[in-house]
Amino acid sequence: MEFIHGLLVITFIHILAVASPGPDFFLVSQQTLSNGKKAGLMCSIGITLGLTVHLTYSAFGLAAIIANSSNALWVIKILGGGYLIYLGIKGLQSKASPSQAAQVKKAVPASVKKSIGMGFLCNVLNPKVPIYFMSLFTLVLKPDMPLHHIAFYGLWMMLIQLSWFSFIVLLLSHPKINKRFKQSGHIIDRVLGGAMILLGLKLLLTRSTQ
Repeated sequence: MEFIHGLLVITFIHILAVASPGPDFFLVSQQTLSNGKKAGLMCSIGITLGLTVHLTYSAFGLAAIIANSSNALWVIKILGGGYLIYLGIKGLQSKASPSQAAQVKKAVPASVKKSIGMGFLCNVLNPKVPIYFMSLFTLVLKPDMPLHHIAFYGLWMMLIQLSWFSFIVLLLSHPKINKRFKQSGHIIDRVLGGAMILLGLKLLLTRSTQ
């Protein structure tokens, strides 16, 4: 019964967490609109793989150490904030297509490894995630909980994450929806880029609560 209760708690909280706009959401949206459905899906896979890092250290109790260490959080903030600002600057550099023919041309396929890597780094370098996992696992993890229960929780969270972002990718890559976005694609790139820069600056400028 405890296992089912923990699963319901994780499902409810994690759905709310992944559905709220953040660095992962902005990155997946930008990649889908700029480079197509495949790039968006590969980026989603990278984000999901990034969860394995957080799940591993959380299972071994390191989330509490990271979340309560001002030095560790500051290093992650610098790395994560800097990476978001870098991605945002690239988005701000987006330019309008010089001709109507250029507007309707297909997106240039992005490298699979590059797309997965971008998603992976965006998730792993988010300093809010250790605190989130510490809070979530505090609610459901017990000292005597079997390892296979923890593993199932982790896989379930990864499935939720991948399903949500895959839905976003499929929505944004739908022909009718995508066509509307493409008409002002460079503006959307700049808006999403600006959002990522603001998120990066917020991470860098937010003081630790320690």
